[in-house]
Amino acid sequence: MPDFRVMYNRQRKWIFYLLSIYVLGWGFTSFQTVFLGLILGTCFGYLNLWLLVRKTESFDKKVTEGKKPRSLGSLSRMAVAGIAALIALKYPEQFDIISLVIGLMTSYIVIMIDYFYHALHVHK
Repeated sequence: MPDFRVMYNRQRKWIFYLLSIYVLGWGFTSFQTVFLGLILGTCFGYLNLWLLVRKTESFDKKVTEGKKPRSLGSLSRMAVAGIAALIALKYPEQFDIISLVIGLMTSYIVIMIDYFYHALHVHK
């Protein structure tokens, strides 16, 4: 089984790069609500990625010990996304809801890009 920490560290780096680009976009463009939605969504998406890695490691540990594993925490990750949506809906003049959804999906997009990159280039 692949080392989840190595993949997580690589993906975390790319998410922080994207966050820095979003902060620059928020500071230097007139699309502040769009970039603030991206920032909020990406931060909560990163939290979801962290929760997923923790649950996956716990799942892996339980399986190798021969115990029955619990779920991967889909409900907690949906709750985190719901909290982000509630914040954006509470302050619509600050956050763009579509950008928030794109930001929430950023971590999953980074996971897919990272997987395809390493599957095609590194394992040749």
